[in-house]
Amino acid sequence: MPPDTAGPPFVDQFLATAEAVAEARPEVDLETAREVFLEAATLLHNGLALDGLDEHDAGAVVAGLCLDLVVPDPGTAIRARAQATRDDPGDVHDPESVWAAYLTAAAIFQL
Repeated sequence: MPPDTAGPPFVDQFLATAEAVAEARPEVDLETAREVFLEAATLLHNGLALDGLDEHDAGAVVAGLCLDLVVPDPGTAIRARAQATRDDPGDVHDPESVWAAYLTAAAIFQL
């Protein structure tokens, strides 16, 4: 994405994940990974999954998604993270909304 083009929130974090995955896995094409993660950021934004979360909680959800989207079964990982957040919220401010955001993201990504 050109630097003067506004993208969805957290796009930098998603693109950094794409770059890390491509660096760690030689079979992954960097440009393809970037496209996939840009699409994930766009779908998350357009799907309003993070609406209603404060910046801290939205950042926590994105961080969790970046970890979960690169595992062999991302749907299971996202749902497990949602439940874990609900059971032990750690430092999130609104555990129920974070739980819902994870489940909404899994649905948006059709996982």
